[in-house]
Amino acid sequence: MSTPAESPPLTLPDTWNPIDVQKPAEHDSGAPVTGKVRLEAAWGSTEGDEDFSTLSVSTPKPEGQVFQQQYQQWNGELNPRWMRNWSILRHHLLGIFKKGHRPWGMPIRLYLLVVFIASMGDVAMTLLTGLIGDSGFHSVWGVSRDNLYAHVFGFFPRNTIMYPVVAALLVGGIISEDRQHGTSALYFSRPITRFDYVSMKFISVGLIQAIIILVTLALYYLAEIATMGRGWAWIIDTFPMFLATFFSGMLLIFTYTSIGLSLSSVSKGKFFPGIALISIILGTKVLAFIASNLFDREILYLISPYDCLAHVGQAIIGTQPTYDQYSWTWSLASLIAMNAAALYVLSTRVSSMEVTRE
Repeated sequence: MSTPAESPPLTLPDTWNPIDVQKPAEHDSGAPVTGKVRLEAAWGSTEGDEDFSTLSVSTPKPEGQVFQQQYQQWNGELNPRWMRNWSILRHHLLGIFKKGHRPWGMPIRLYLLVVFIASMGDVAMTLLTGLIGDSGFHSVWGVSRDNLYAHVFGFFPRNTIMYPVVAALLVGGIISEDRQHGTSALYFSRPITRFDYVSMKFISVGLIQAIIILVTLALYYLAEIATMGRGWAWIIDTFPMFLATFFSGMLLIFTYTSIGLSLSSVSKGKFFPGIALISIILGTKVLAFIASNLFDREILYLISPYDCLAHVGQAIIGTQPTYDQYSWTWSLASLIAMNAAALYVLSTRVSSMEVTRE
């Protein structure tokens, strides 16, 4: 059996370019097969007059540059602990008076100014009493146990539209905004403990309230001495009453601040903590007042922060008590329980704050 003859291998011309390959034309019958093929594209994406002789494949340019980062330990000296705490304190405290610190809104500043001026009403009336010299007028506005008590715990207007609203405006976003905007990352990335963080926030809110409550109380007492020409005998007689009132004011500030900060720590906005604080202070008092009038039972006053503070303040200052059905020690125990629960919630929430945005 004869084997078929092997065909010669295909050979391409030395100047062959893939771009120049054309469609094979139908060769005439009888034409020799040389193995050289020429293809022609029927359609193309170019105009046809481009020069492809110098076509080359270009490598893509890198989009970015990778830098080699080498972290070295910083061996410098840290600022002392008091300076780090002072930076937190002044950030909140000085923001009330000047720019460059915490941006307190203008409505909040105006309200604080109005409340401060209103708290100076007793001072103005005492100065007026000294100018007139009327003993009857002095019995209404002069320094006494009842007037010192009313300066701090007066239900209207102080503890209805002044002091609770001040506390609500201050605690509204002091911690919740740190959780919302991730500002805690700036605090805890530094050598700042969570105890220092909470302490400085607490002191900042408390100092602003102290300027309104305790500073005006001290000015009221000093105005009596200056205008009425009081001597050392009067000062020795009334100074214990002033100290008792001052301590009662500190207790009020501590309670409002602890409850407010605990509410701010569980929220991510400034609206809920402020409204919740006002609702707790005024809502519980209204509820206890209604229950007392309907059922002649004062036991619900133990759930009201204001009434517990008022009852304990009456016992400390020594004025006539208005709560007759139970002892002031029950109010003190209720205050301790309220503050303990608020501080527990505050510490638990702050301990869970991370150094990233939540």
